[in-house]
Amino acid sequence: MLDYKLLEALGAVINHAGFERAARSLGLTQSAVSQRIKLLEARLGQPVLVRSPVLAATDLGRRLLNHTQQVRLLEDELIEAMPQLSQGERRLRVAINADSLTTWWPAAIGDFLRLRPMLFDLVVEDQDIGLERMRQGDVGACLCSSPKPVQGARVIALGHMRYRALASPDFLHRHLPDGPTPEALATTPAIVFGPNDQLQHRFLATLGVTAPFPYHLCGSTEGFLRLALAGIGFGLMPELQVTGELDRGTLQDVAPGHVVDVPLYWHYWRQGGETLTLLANHLARQAPRWLSPLHPPPD
Repeated sequence: MLDYKLLEALGAVINHAGFERAARSLGLTQSAVSQRIKLLEARLGQPVLVRSPVLAATDLGRRLLNHTQQVRLLEDELIEAMPQLSQGERRLRVAINADSLTTWWPAAIGDFLRLRPMLFDLVVEDQDIGLERMRQGDVGACLCSSPKPVQGARVIALGHMRYRALASPDFLHRHLPDGPTPEALATTPAIVFGPNDQLQHRFLATLGVTAPFPYHLCGSTEGFLRLALAGIGFGLMPELQVTGELDRGTLQDVAPGHVVDVPLYWHYWRQGGETLTLLANHLARQAPRWLSPLHPPPD
C-alpha cells in the first residue's frame, strides 16, 4: 500500500519549492518533512528528489506526483457525493498563462465556481511551457499553446488570443520615425515578459528581424503595460487587455496589420473525475466569448 502522507510531503516540497515552505503548508517541522522524504526514498530504493543545482523531482518522483494528483481529484469526486468524508476544502492546481489570468479566464470561470465551489492553486507559466507542469505531475490541468496532450490527459481547443505589438505615440516618433523598417526595429527596445516569452521574437521575425535585439524584462502584466505607456519600450499585448488604450490612442500599433495569434488549449487528466470534465466543458462553452475559434487537434 502507498503511504499518502509520504507522497503528500513530496508534493508539498515540489509545489512550494523547498522544505521549509512545505513544512509550513503541512503544519509540520522541516525535519519531519525531510524524514518523510527519506523514508519514501528508502522504501523505493531510489531518490524521488534532485537537490541540486535546483530542487526537482526525479522521473520516479514525477510519476508519484502524477499519481497523487489524480487520486486527489478522484477523492474530491467522492467527497462531493459524500460530504461527511470531507476533511478540508477541495482544491485544484492549475497552470495558466499570465495574459489569460489577467483578461478572460476569471470571468469565464466565475459561474462554474458558483455552482461547484472549489479553490484553485494557480501556477502562472508562459503559454508555451505550461504543459511541462502536467508532465511533471505538478498540476491537474493547464492552459497552454500546445495541442498535444501528455499521456493520460485530454485536450480541448478553446480558441486563440490575438496579440498586437504596441507602443506609445512618443516612443514610435522617437524610435521609428520612418516606420517599422528591419534596421530600425533591430535597435528599438522591446519589452519581454520573461525568459520563456517568445512573442516579440515571433513578431520581429515576420518583419525580417532576428535576435539579438535590445529588450527590457518585466514579469508583470500590469508592469508590462505601464512600461509601454511610459514610452520605455514596445511589446506584444493581448488585444483584450488594451481596448481602452487603443481607443484613447495612448498605445498604437508598431506595424499595423501584423499580429500574433496564440492558440490556447485546455489540458486535464482523463482520470480526474467528473469535476474536471464538467470544468473542461464549461470552458469550451465560455471561451468563444473572448477567444477566436480554433479547429480541435486530431486525436
